[in-house]
Amino acid sequence: MKVDRLVSVIMILLDKERIGAQELADMFEVSPRTIYRDIDTINMAGIPIRSTPGVGGGFEIMQKYKIDKKVFSTSDLSAILMGLSGLSNVIRGDELVNALAKVKSFIPADRAKDIELKANQIYIDLSPWMGNRNIQPYLEIIKTTLQESKLLSFEYADRYGNRTSRTAEPYQLVLKSNHWYLQGYCHKRNDYRLFKLSCMSSLQMQEETFTPRDYQKPTLDFADILESMQTEIKIRIHRSVMDRVLDFCSYEHFWPDGDEHYIVRFPFIENDYYYNILLGFGDKCECLEPLHIRTEMKRRIHDIAALYEN
Repeated sequence: MKVDRLVSVIMILLDKERIGAQELADMFEVSPRTIYRDIDTINMAGIPIRSTPGVGGGFEIMQKYKIDKKVFSTSDLSAILMGLSGLSNVIRGDELVNALAKVKSFIPADRAKDIELKANQIYIDLSPWMGNRNIQPYLEIIKTTLQESKLLSFEYADRYGNRTSRTAEPYQLVLKSNHWYLQGYCHKRNDYRLFKLSCMSSLQMQEETFTPRDYQKPTLDFADILESMQTEIKIRIHRSVMDRVLDFCSYEHFWPDGDEHYIVRFPFIENDYYYNILLGFGDKCECLEPLHIRTEMKRRIHDIAALYEN
């Protein structure tokens, strides 16, 4: 792709004192004539390239346009490498490999060991331990449609299990709370929708392209809304599920109840999602109060037990 090649040529010229047309042509597997056209394009963009003829000659960016590699601190480069490495665990492709290579080209030899050490102090792995095997190939398909502005078709299951056929214009991949989502314009609903990738099936990229419309970002921060809806309930848990309960509230909400248990002030909303969270702790969790939530828990447990009577 020409734009990618132009960016790469600029990065190489920033990194090297001088490089010949044939060497650049060999790198990108194009003709020297193509490289000369690329250089003209870069010049027209306002980046002055000087050409030196003869043996040892080549192209170079005028010195005042050189970027001092020391402009990036050790912390800057470490942070960039951590972010790119974490993303490359999930979304694979030449773009990320090239981006990592370009960032590494800014690392001076005398700081390489220190930067590598700091970059490895935090390891970001966004890939799940286990789960839906469609997620990885779906990410690749969506990434391609985002780049090429092509329509997506898929089957979608809502939270009640109702399945519908959808066609959507893809606009953004979103990673929220360990789940991947697609923000797209749904042709069936004639509006923007946030689709959870794990609820998709039969995802396919269509040949038909679309003209991007004014993009509407998804609402992802519900902290204020949830805080107004939540109430605190009191539960008693066994210490064996403490780490799981800590996913929903902080340790300041715990106080010991004997050697094996804790009393917890647990944030709660009266809907199926939160009741299922409590049920997920099994017999290691008891709702103590308020009474109406404890009563509802008993009813739901009775209904579950009834499933196994026959």
